[in-house]
Amino acid sequence: MDKFDVAIVGGGIAGLTAAVYLAKAGRKVAVLEKLGRFGGRADTITKNGVKLNLGGHALYRGGEACDILQEFGITLEGGIPSVKTYGLWKNESYLVPTGMMSMISFPLLSVSGKMEFARFMMKLSKIDVHAVPKVSLREWTEREVRDPMVRHLFYALTRTATYVNDPDLLWAQSTIKQLKRALTESVLYVDGGWETIVSKLRLLAENHGAAMLPGKNAAEIVHENGRVSQVRCSDGTLLAADAVIVTASPAEVFRMVKGAEHTSLRKWKEQALPIKAACLDLGLRRLPNPEHQFAMGIDQPLLFTNQSRAAKLSDDGTAVVHLLKYNGVHNGDSKADEAMLEKALDTLHPGWRKEVAVRQYLPNITVLQDFEHTGRKESPGPAVPQIGGLYVAGDWAGHGELLVDASFASARRAALHILQTVPALH
Repeated sequence: MDKFDVAIVGGGIAGLTAAVYLAKAGRKVAVLEKLGRFGGRADTITKNGVKLNLGGHALYRGGEACDILQEFGITLEGGIPSVKTYGLWKNESYLVPTGMMSMISFPLLSVSGKMEFARFMMKLSKIDVHAVPKVSLREWTEREVRDPMVRHLFYALTRTATYVNDPDLLWAQSTIKQLKRALTESVLYVDGGWETIVSKLRLLAENHGAAMLPGKNAAEIVHENGRVSQVRCSDGTLLAADAVIVTASPAEVFRMVKGAEHTSLRKWKEQALPIKAACLDLGLRRLPNPEHQFAMGIDQPLLFTNQSRAAKLSDDGTAVVHLLKYNGVHNGDSKADEAMLEKALDTLHPGWRKEVAVRQYLPNITVLQDFEHTGRKESPGPAVPQIGGLYVAGDWAGHGELLVDASFASARRAALHILQTVPALH
């Protein structure tokens, strides 16, 4: 039986980040990944020379993810996309106002609405997030915004920043913090797709001695006398470890641990609200309307972006575009969602069907395992209090962070806690 200081279950962003921290500190680390490839949802599929990410992603410069990558000395090639945004309203596109001239010409707002929108956006840029009361986003917005169209625009911006399409579930404070980040800290589109991030994290972890074990499916986290002792794989393999970090979903972690119903894992599983989306990714030989590079739905929960405007994602210049429908906590209708995304593309890029070189449709993909919502009783992890040496990490284990920032930050929390509390084997 192999003996490790730390066994990490899951070879996605969180698992690889934790592996880097621990291996750099001299710990003997194993990363178990049930698939043959590492990356999880951060993997990238290559079809006919075109790079397609698995669902929507957002890497904000200045967020926890970029801070940790910089700490690791990892640099990413790519670009910052233009901020010019179109809004879709009743199957028509309108340039969303970002300045005085575009505000004057924006037809969806009345004169009073234009004045309120300008004042509101100025207030958001200066607002002290810590002064925002502990109320839902809807309660805060209804108190702060009178014009219905201004509310529509604000909600479109918040779901674009958070991937969550329900203002009753979002806390106003954390949502405004995320929106301010989205508006002020540019998003980075990565050359080669998100597999670039995965491959660089994996290489760094391996260079520091971490063992990568693809095809190892962790079936059970074995614990005795209040501490973890082993990871049992579905092929019968046993790995002894003094600490285990699990980066699977709350429900999967719960299934792996016998007696989990008597631990905090039960509460974390029950309070989790996975967020779903329908994602359509296309490689287009030509972008029919070069004016439409980025658009968000105002009356429908949609997003469109041409990722190729800022990142190299194909060998021959094929435009890689991404469309997403936010479904929230419920599964959508696969065919209806695909039709809605196609109709939005008809509005933005008439004739796009003739240009399709590559197509990938992912209905009801989970884009976020959990987040700080109004029904959450406590923030998960990093440690499971009732079982010594057991830790959790992932986008659902955020302590104020969201999306990939939560994956990176929770992995760092778990790794640093282990370094401070769990002795090394040697």
